[in-house]
Amino acid sequence: MAVVRIPSLLQPFTGGVAVVRLPGRTVREVFDALDRAYPGIAARLMEDGALRPELAVGVDGEIAPLGLLQPVKDESEIVIMPAVGGG
Repeated sequence: MAVVRIPSLLQPFTGGVAVVRLPGRTVREVFDALDRAYPGIAARLMEDGALRPELAVGVDGEIAPLGLLQPVKDESEIVIMPAVGGG
């Protein structure tokens, strides 16, 4: 199962849990499993079927270019973080 690191701003939805292990073959499947474990958290991660624009997801140390469709391995680490904008 993939390891998901929950940022402190979302930990109130997980009862203070900072790291969870969840099944899934894509980031979306893992987030769906996260929402089953902690109902309501998906609304903070996704909107209209996409990753919320203020968030970014890292998988195995790299920003996931495919977003929610990014493949995930059993030993993957997923990190939820604020998106960084610039210009």
